[in-house]
Amino acid sequence: MNLDIAYYNNQSQTDQAICDLLANTIDNELTEAESKIWHAHPVWFLAGNPIVGYSKEKKGIRLMFWSGADFEEEALNIKGAKFKDAALFYNEITEIDLQDLTRWLQKSKTIQWDYKNIVKRKGKLERIV
Repeated sequence: MNLDIAYYNNQSQTDQAICDLLANTIDNELTEAESKIWHAHPVWFLAGNPIVGYSKEKKGIRLMFWSGADFEEEALNIKGAKFKDAALFYNEITEIDLQDLTRWLQKSKTIQWDYKNIVKRKGKLERIV
């Protein structure tokens, strides 16, 4: 696990367990991804494009997929209004369904919108094919 992410995960016992499980699962499934702290929380990138990340928020640990709105997954029920992101919150480690998480991570490799170049395109997203 990236040392900066391990440091970020140093939360309450419950939140740390959630963060560690998410980080380890993401690392195992997205072996080709680069991970780092980006905008103050852990994010994984494929070819410089943000794919998945999580953050500690009042409602719990928020797992977000930048292109998740197109995954057609009911559980990813918090959809972004302007972009193609989708997310859900965890408050207990038992809420994490590893089969779902693994499936979403696999989808994140093939269903991507180009966030890397969003500024250059003046806010317009294009699908990566």
